[in-house]
Amino acid sequence: MKTYKDLIAEAKGRVREVTVEDVMQKQAQGEDLVIVDVREDGEWKAGHLPGSLHLSRGVLEGRAHTVLPDPATPVVLYCGGGSRSALAADVLQVMGYTNVASLAGGWRAWLTAGGESEKGEG
Repeated sequence: MKTYKDLIAEAKGRVREVTVEDVMQKQAQGEDLVIVDVREDGEWKAGHLPGSLHLSRGVLEGRAHTVLPDPATPVVLYCGGGSRSALAADVLQVMGYTNVASLAGGWRAWLTAGGESEKGEG
């Protein structure tokens, strides 16, 4: 039987991880990049990356094609620490998305690096 940690490790072996610095650099250069927060509603409301979309893990598969209609769109997913976003990126790849990545260290790494945040419904 596989554990949650096993699933995370397997997903991380199949998805590309990017660093906070990678994302900040792409944003500074004005690159077309969709950032998706896969955390729960309460986490999102407490604070999230400015301009990010909210698609919690519970609704990701059902809403992805509506919110992200082009499967080639560059997408970076994040969660609190990088585990749920790795699972989400893995699922999006299975769904046919070709340019997805998971933010290594997630929200906590973003804040530690001094990344900006916003609160509320967003």
